[in-house]
Amino acid sequence: MSITMIGATATAVAVLASPITSTPAPTPAPTPAPVPAVPAASVVSKPAKAASVHGEARISYIESIHDDIRFTIHAEQTPFTRPMPPTAPEGLPTDARGTLKFSHSRGEVTGWAEATVDCLVTSGRTATLTAVVTKSNVEEPGARLGISVQQGGKGKPDRLGFSWGVVNVDPENIDENGQLVRPQAGSCMAPAPFTTVIKGGYKVIHAEITKSPTQPEPAPYHS
Repeated sequence: MSITMIGATATAVAVLASPITSTPAPTPAPTPAPVPAVPAASVVSKPAKAASVHGEARISYIESIHDDIRFTIHAEQTPFTRPMPPTAPEGLPTDARGTLKFSHSRGEVTGWAEATVDCLVTSGRTATLTAVVTKSNVEEPGARLGISVQQGGKGKPDRLGFSWGVVNVDPENIDENGQLVRPQAGSCMAPAPFTTVIKGGYKVIHAEITKSPTQPEPAPYHS
């Protein structure tokens, strides 16, 4: 495209020996009835937290400093929901769902796209996702776009990166007119968040990725 978010503490009680007297020995307290164990199946476990990123923002991009560029992102990780036989018949731990929308306005001209999120991975305040274009006036339907988001902290602004413009260039990939052809982004592949959010922002929730169900356990390490 050229138009360029205290554990319990036990108390030890010391019993002091006392002289033998004629006082009758105290009656021992009855032994309390054992507390029945709660079956493991009846314990309600808290559902695992899902990685996600939500928000919308306008960014400042050095190559188009006066343009109005906005991204709206709503993405949530849904592990093993996109089967890819035969290599990954259950799907991937980074499978995701959601939507991505962007618009880039320069004067009276606006480029825009809507895309379906297919992959999301997070680390702390940072998220990387990809989405496949469904509708656009500047991108081909089916093209995969890569987006990175860094949620700011301690007064710092949020940041965002995208897989076109100054990144994702293959010098050997030239079209018939001598122009560079932008390679498609692979799933969850995106550059570092190289632009700054100037209005709005994003909320990133981190969660560790889930182990693939069919992958064998790693062999023990021996030094």
